[in-house]
Amino acid sequence: MLVAWPSQALFCAVVLPAMASSSKVFAPLALFLLLLLGSTAADLSTSFYSSSCPRLFSTVKSVVRSAISKEKRLGASILRLFFHDCFVLGCDASVLLDDTPTFQGEKTAKPNNNSLRGFEVIDQIKNAVEKACPGMVSCADILAVASRDSVVILGGPYWDVKLGRRDSRKASFSKANKDIPPPTLSLSKLISKFSAKGLSTKDMVALSGAHTIGQARCTSFRGHIYNDTNIDASFAKTRRSNCPRTAGSGDSNLAPLDLRTPTHFDKSYYNNLINFQGLLHTDQQLYNVSGFISSVVKAYSGSTHTFFSDFVSGMINMGDIRPLTGSEGEIRRSCRKIN
Repeated sequence: MLVAWPSQALFCAVVLPAMASSSKVFAPLALFLLLLLGSTAADLSTSFYSSSCPRLFSTVKSVVRSAISKEKRLGASILRLFFHDCFVLGCDASVLLDDTPTFQGEKTAKPNNNSLRGFEVIDQIKNAVEKACPGMVSCADILAVASRDSVVILGGPYWDVKLGRRDSRKASFSKANKDIPPPTLSLSKLISKFSAKGLSTKDMVALSGAHTIGQARCTSFRGHIYNDTNIDASFAKTRRSNCPRTAGSGDSNLAPLDLRTPTHFDKSYYNNLINFQGLLHTDQQLYNVSGFISSVVKAYSGSTHTFFSDFVSGMINMGDIRPLTGSEGEIRRSCRKIN
């Protein structure tokens, strides 16, 4: 979990011994702290593969563009894969691992089961990258780059992706169930989920803007359209037509997360919130007329530049969550299984 205060406390612990008369105290402590901290996002670099795999970006983009040209929804699916990966053990491609008789992955956890998509696209990218640069590029980095390219191809902002992550040799079914925010959370609990990963409230609001693309299943928004009062009546009626109140009926029926431009990455998601037309309960929790979070929603609804800028910052911050670097983890030959 990335939070601000432990690093500050550790910094203080280093400074005080350095002022002591004996340097013998400092050296072992400094070594201990370095081992304790381990790898950090500081080990990542936008030029990590500039020599070892110069064709990485063009290779990834080609496959992503081809996939999205066949099904635009896949752009949102790939972006969601990255989110669900980073929120569990960190951005380490653990979400891509298949279950085996002796290994339980994260794919069948409640937030992921029969919901996450795009694994085949990541497989295609991995195969293409392996042909260009065998054994060099991690699945974790491939997912990070593919997420960026998905946003750009659908009309969103470009950013330089920090790279150098390695792939996890483990997964956590329990953490996937616990750490990925469900669509039923209150605003305070939603803030806590993001804060636990070192992400600010503004990061949360900006990253929620990823819901300007993609679709959701009836099971994800049924409670909001039937039980909540902070929803436009006409919008609720429209959504109810394809999502029956009774659980088990129409559970997998889909609705666009963005009412207006579901396949274009833009700021209309925030306009939807202001009109109380957010599809998920957690979407509409971001806007209740007054307060700081509502003011951020208003700012994004009025400025594509402001939204894009903060979304990029949020994606970079999310991509910094607990990366494996150096000799940690591995570079998988297949994204679906440990070497």
